[in-house]
Amino acid sequence: MTSYPLLDTISNPAQLRELERKQLPQLAEELRNFLVESVSRTGGHLSSNLGTVELTVALHYVFNTPDDRLVWDVGHQTYAHKVLTGRRAGMARLRTHGGVSGFPKRSESEYDTFGVGHSSTSISAALGMALAAKIKGETRKTVAIIGDGAMSAGQSFEAMNNAGVADADMLVILNDNDMSISQPVGALNKYLARILSGSTFNAARKAGEKVLGVSPSLLEFANRVEEHVKGFLTPGTLFEELGFNYIGPIDGHDLDSLVPTLQNLQKLKGPQFLHVITRKGQGYKLAEADPILYHGVSKFKPDVGIEGGKGSGKPTYTQIFGDWLCDMAAADPKLVAITPAMGEGSGMVRFAELYPERYFDVGIAEQHAVTFSAGLACEGMRPVLAIYSTFLQRGYDQLLHDVALQNLPVVFALDRGGLVGADGPTHHGTFDLSYLTCIPNMVVMTPADEEECRKMLTTAYRIDGPSAVRYPRGSGPGVTTEKALTDLPLGKGEIRRRGNGVALLAFGSMLTPALDAAGELDATVANMRFVKPIDRELIISLAREHSLLISIEENALIGGAGSEVARVLDEMDSPVQFVRMGLPDRFIDHGDQALLLSEVGLDKDGIIRTVYAHQGNTPLSDQ
Repeated sequence: MTSYPLLDTISNPAQLRELERKQLPQLAEELRNFLVESVSRTGGHLSSNLGTVELTVALHYVFNTPDDRLVWDVGHQTYAHKVLTGRRAGMARLRTHGGVSGFPKRSESEYDTFGVGHSSTSISAALGMALAAKIKGETRKTVAIIGDGAMSAGQSFEAMNNAGVADADMLVILNDNDMSISQPVGALNKYLARILSGSTFNAARKAGEKVLGVSPSLLEFANRVEEHVKGFLTPGTLFEELGFNYIGPIDGHDLDSLVPTLQNLQKLKGPQFLHVITRKGQGYKLAEADPILYHGVSKFKPDVGIEGGKGSGKPTYTQIFGDWLCDMAAADPKLVAITPAMGEGSGMVRFAELYPERYFDVGIAEQHAVTFSAGLACEGMRPVLAIYSTFLQRGYDQLLHDVALQNLPVVFALDRGGLVGADGPTHHGTFDLSYLTCIPNMVVMTPADEEECRKMLTTAYRIDGPSAVRYPRGSGPGVTTEKALTDLPLGKGEIRRRGNGVALLAFGSMLTPALDAAGELDATVANMRFVKPIDRELIISLAREHSLLISIEENALIGGAGSEVARVLDEMDSPVQFVRMGLPDRFIDHGDQALLLSEVGLDKDGIIRTVYAHQGNTPLSDQ
């Protein structure tokens, strides 16, 4: 086992700040080695966390955390932060049920100042914290650490636009880990960063403004000279125009540059902006060579790396979608595919290679992605927006006003519907059936297997209006798919099993556990398929033939598919006993998918218990 002599002495940032600065590179090396060893045993986000080791060390070394606030963006760059803030032992249970979260979580640590899982929130939150400190007369510092991908979202610039005129003492650090803004630069920019962040330069600038203020023409000339000089040497003109004092770019792995620059910035008033260049996977050669592969990993051997070919053998729903997308694109040249920076995760790599002119990755900009799709649809194209359920929440206003209100034919391919497992409540797709069904013109489908997913995507594509196909993370039950592009009758479910007394109305992923439970219960099982339009005839028929109906969905109970069933039963004034099963009115924590489903009763045993409870019986296992 690897030894960590210096890291072993650090259990909180106060101990880190007692180190000599010359010891920090050794600490960073040990911390990086620990992360590789730890994540190889648990799985998790690796590349992004390896890229922020030195930056994390420098931040906790310079700033008086937790009194000074560190606000992390996205959150999958905070493993080093967790280790340095007393959670090193907890990393052994990273992202497991009851263990350490993979993202910042306020209830987990006082050092996690803002809970996060989605991107581009850090500057807004940090501005709120900075202005709160000002109102309360506190002198603490606030730092937002944002990745360059997150800068593509409008919220980041909305926050910067506000911060630039709010007179808040805050620092925004741009962790540029893809070199999308500028190439790394050397000694000149390191020297320039120190000069521009130093008190001498800033004092001289303020003094010059006072002196030259008596002559507006001279002051304007001086400002233009400074702007052009800095614009020539650095890419910060945009941030300067937003009211920030721009510093950088500097090497985010060079502690001899990071620490003094942060110390200088700590003394400055007003909004400051530091641009650092980091490398995903830094220090672990395999992750450096393929940072995308090592972004989110399962367990692996550090000396071997990620080995392929160990899956279940069944295609995932994501792969089913990717194959369908290519097949439909070959059949219809009007098909265009859009993703908000999730091309790999949404299964669109092959499509992008085959049809690059019809593939649009718009960056982390979900609102734009939805309205952009609407614009394409207005001109006769057939847009398919591949987006995770949890991320579509960010484009809800656009979905409602820009797509549904205009009844535009946009297909929403919603991946990760339901409980997603280790990423937890920020990534669970547990509200989509509720927030989609209430929108006029929407068609909402939930496939129960791989072939049904393919048929539903085809059905959605041929609808002359907005539609959503909501499928879960991972693999289905293993149903073989056909190459044909076949659709389904709109708004029609099917009976999968005939029984007596009890009818289970299963939506999507819940069909499998419903069928598993039905054998013991001798229950009828309906594969409902459509949440909207709901199959009224099927519900009425089941209500007349059974004494107990139970709807089962992997979605929030409030406003979900069961509510649609209840609405039909109310309208027919049915005397049948009706029970809804779904997710309770609380946020579900992270953990293994099967364990979480069992915990909320959405598995075979949970269904059996629910049926027996409402029949007045007790299962044998509980006697």
